[in-house]
Amino acid sequence: MTLEILTPDKKVFEGEVVSVTVPGTMGSFEILNNHAPIISTLEDGKLTVRATTGGKGEVYMIHGGVVEVLNNKVMVLAEGITTR
Repeated sequence: MTLEILTPDKKVFEGEVVSVTVPGTMGSFEILNNHAPIISTLEDGKLTVRATTGGKGEVYMIHGGVVEVLNNKVMVLAEGITTR
């Protein structure tokens, strides 16, 4: 699936990934290939991107935002972000 992470300033990440874990308002959740369509608000917290199966993943600290999943495309619109 394809992931795009955007902030008001710039595009932070774009590429193929295996999974994405986001800090949803009602709790953290993981998005995998063929996930049902969803739009969710995000809290401040850890966003983990796994580009390969079994890989450790890259971690970003996001400051609020929203996530949309549709047709194996995940778009994260974060208010702010820092790389860990």
